[in-house]
Amino acid sequence: MSQLTVGIRELKEQLSAYIRQVEGGATVTITVHGKPVGRIVPIGQSLQARLQEACQAGLVAWSGRKLMSRAPVARTHGNRTVADLLLEDRE
Repeated sequence: MSQLTVGIRELKEQLSAYIRQVEGGATVTITVHGKPVGRIVPIGQSLQARLQEACQAGLVAWSGRKLMSRAPVARTHGNRTVADLLLEDRE
């Protein structure tokens, strides 16, 4: 699986060629003034493949081990859920 980087101007000019690359399994990272702003990925990539790609891109660091469960950060009193409190706060 290859990863390409392309500026927005070149992407516009050669869109069909880049779409063919994506159909072949490549991932295309889109940049504006050299800064990554988006990504075109093939449909149906597995979670494992996406995680591996994110690790290779330096976006995440993961040992591959199962994550440990954690205690909830927030607790509510009574029968109300955190979702209820959020909706109330938005009103």
